[in-house]
Amino acid sequence: MYQAKTQNNALAAGLIGVATAFIAATTLMAKALGTDALGPALPALQISHGRFLFAFMAISTAVMILRPALSPPHWRLHLARTSCGWAGITLMFASVAYIPLADATAISFLNPVFGMMLAIPLLGETVGRIRWFAAALALFGAFILLRPTPESFQPAALLAFGAAMVMGLELIFIKKLTGREGPFQILFFNNLMGLGIATLAVLPVWQMPSTAQWVLLAGIGVCMAVAQTCFVNAMARADASFVAPFSYGTLIFAALYDQIFYGVVPDAVTLIGAGIIIAGAALLALREARQKPKPPAAHTAL
Repeated sequence: MYQAKTQNNALAAGLIGVATAFIAATTLMAKALGTDALGPALPALQISHGRFLFAFMAISTAVMILRPALSPPHWRLHLARTSCGWAGITLMFASVAYIPLADATAISFLNPVFGMMLAIPLLGETVGRIRWFAAALALFGAFILLRPTPESFQPAALLAFGAAMVMGLELIFIKKLTGREGPFQILFFNNLMGLGIATLAVLPVWQMPSTAQWVLLAGIGVCMAVAQTCFVNAMARADASFVAPFSYGTLIFAALYDQIFYGVVPDAVTLIGAGIIIAGAALLALREARQKPKPPAAHTAL
């Protein structure tokens, strides 16, 4: 039986800070792979396959060395979480090839908003007026980032929007799993199953990467493995409402990386839209943190 981790907010905040730097690095490398920077652009399905392949190699190596205790996995929860994670990361990788990293990252911050909405039918949660206002505010920020005019509309931003939706659903499954299984076990089965899904999906479009592209694919996998390890351990040590605001650091790193490597400076629309999304998501996290704790509901497989 898995023993829950001792609550430690300071450690959780630090782990999320490290995770944000590595998550932003994966989108930077995905952008290089999805364009012709290092050879013919790779399909998003192949980039996500590389992410799962090398992340699984890194995590399985860690499991063999550390030999953590494993318990019987909750297969249905793992499959649901992994399917959402694979779909979300594939859509995210597809979007960053066409729009600035800061825009795609900001839109991805809608995932707790969608998580809140989906928790109503899936977890039976009740949502008050302030939380609905926070959600509407964040969605308004995303509408700004879509630049909905004939001259500036970015269709690729809808890919990031879709990524946020499925990642919001993934949050529900992650929280369910962190209460019943250890971090290493969650990561191991997530990447094992994700590799299987990604391998089947990439077969029709796979192409031989260049040497430099192989290096970046490996880099994405290793960075994601580190980020996942930090994130799952943070979720196991603090409430999701406490952890969420620290994830906004991803936007800072994404904008910094984009400026350093591609010379992309966030414009006024990006700053305004991202600011509104963060304000809405932060208000949502603050409101959830103030909610009185309730007895945990029985775990169900969705």
